[in-house]
Amino acid sequence: MRPGAVTVGAVYGAALLLSLAGFASTLWYGVDEPGNALAFGTLIALGELARWGAAPGAGALSAREAPGSEPAPLAAAGALAYALLGASAGTATTHGVLQIVPVVVAAGLAGIVPHIARGGGPGLDHLARRVLTVGFAALCFQPLYNSGAVVEHLGQGPAYALFLVLLLVLTALCDAVLAALLLRARTGFPYGPLLRDELRALLGIGSAVGATGTVMALGVAAAGLWALPVLAVPLLLTQVSFRRYAAVRTVNRQTIASLARATEIAGCTPPGHARRVAALSAAVGRELGLSGAELAVLEHAALMHDIGQLSLVDPVAGGATALLPTEEQRRIALLGGEVVRMTGVPEAVAVVVERQADPYREQPLPARIVRTVNAYDDLAGGEGAGAALDALERLRLGTARDHHPDVVECLARVLARGGAAGVTSVATG
Repeated sequence: MRPGAVTVGAVYGAALLLSLAGFASTLWYGVDEPGNALAFGTLIALGELARWGAAPGAGALSAREAPGSEPAPLAAAGALAYALLGASAGTATTHGVLQIVPVVVAAGLAGIVPHIARGGGPGLDHLARRVLTVGFAALCFQPLYNSGAVVEHLGQGPAYALFLVLLLVLTALCDAVLAALLLRARTGFPYGPLLRDELRALLGIGSAVGATGTVMALGVAAAGLWALPVLAVPLLLTQVSFRRYAAVRTVNRQTIASLARATEIAGCTPPGHARRVAALSAAVGRELGLSGAELAVLEHAALMHDIGQLSLVDPVAGGATALLPTEEQRRIALLGGEVVRMTGVPEAVAVVVERQADPYREQPLPARIVRTVNAYDDLAGGEGAGAALDALERLRLGTARDHHPDVVECLARVLARGGAAGVTSVATG
């Protein structure tokens, strides 16, 4: 069994065991404070239902959710609030960790049933992370609160609020670690850049989710359950704004993908060449430690790397620019950079496109990656394993001047793991 499969199985197994223990305990001992459980369960279910109508996240370039993105922020905030709930309208609560988990799981499942019915819904990774992070937050808070230690040492003032914020930070770190661990297990990308992406994403809607969950716990403690719908409104408005922002980014990605297809429609490049180069470039970039905005620039440049061919009077045979003389490659690259600038794409993308044909010692890393991956696709030509091995060998022979050795070896590792078929696209900017 692959190490990645062991990691995923361990995370799923831990989430399943925690859920089963919670359901068994709740069935045996009953539900403490059913009104609180019902109110928070309803909020979580409605939060999951609020996924309905969300724009698809895949877009033209991204095959998964952006790092750290929360598709159901209201549900996540409600689950976190229930885990950190110590009192309701001034009366101490008695529910524990083994009740919190089944309430969150049952409510979440109730809310995602309509999405599953229409062929959507969250993946198992997301569900496992939700169970484990909520369990972590509850385990850190409930035993201390129920024993009276929190109130005795911190009271109910600012120190108590700071304690909740500390638990919020620890829970967010736990979720980021789990998310990066699962993605590392599935893709084989270096763990450091993946974790850095997840931590950076905490400053986005993740911080709004955490803050809302903490404020909900404090609000219910002071004012009772009536505080829940009032405190849910700001996060709902944030979610609407986030969806609009995501929709704009999706349109931008689709525009870039359409521009990239122009060379295929014009017969300048083979069908699928730009997408193959973009997918492999993103994977190699991950392997080399790129993340976030750097990966977005790399993937956009890889999609548009051949756009300079539209300025040629005589098309390149087969669109294989890697087989042209160096000066001709540079001329096409410079033409491509000028075209990219006219499209309004960020300057960094144009720089990568126009420098892809320079000697690798003079190139920025994204341009090195695009040059090598483009050459591989041109040389391999999609003609089977033999052609792929031959293409890699020719790239290795070109490491003296044309291709950086580290980029070539990273490409070989990505291909050994399944190449573009096993790659999740990561353009998020």
